[in-house]
Amino acid sequence: MNRLNPRIHQFHQPLQAPLGNKTKTKTDTSFQKVLNETQTLKISKHAEKRLKQRNIEIEENKWNEISNKMAEAKSKGVTDSLVITNQAAFVVSTNNNTVVTALGREEAASQIFTNINGTIVLDD
Repeated sequence: MNRLNPRIHQFHQPLQAPLGNKTKTKTDTSFQKVLNETQTLKISKHAEKRLKQRNIEIEENKWNEISNKMAEAKSKGVTDSLVITNQAAFVVSTNNNTVVTALGREEAASQIFTNINGTIVLDD
């Protein structure tokens, strides 16, 4: 008959270096640089085509606002979102910070959006 061994086995952890011997390593990348790179808003080729096709022009400060709100939505668990502005509506992926498609605001009023788990409304 096979019986389980009731003894508790210890796991050996490597010794930690004393606090006084810590050496700091320099990195080429600051935290802010990494943060900025991860928050860079990307526009898919499809969305870029739709922006041109529908003559949608968004100012850089509005793109920055959209990017910031996408990061906020992502921190709340939103993965795919509808962003609505006065000029346009965008379907975005907060997972990879990408604008997937774009519609004019009037055109978006008669659409049904699926696979969205959050909405961001930005007033001008």
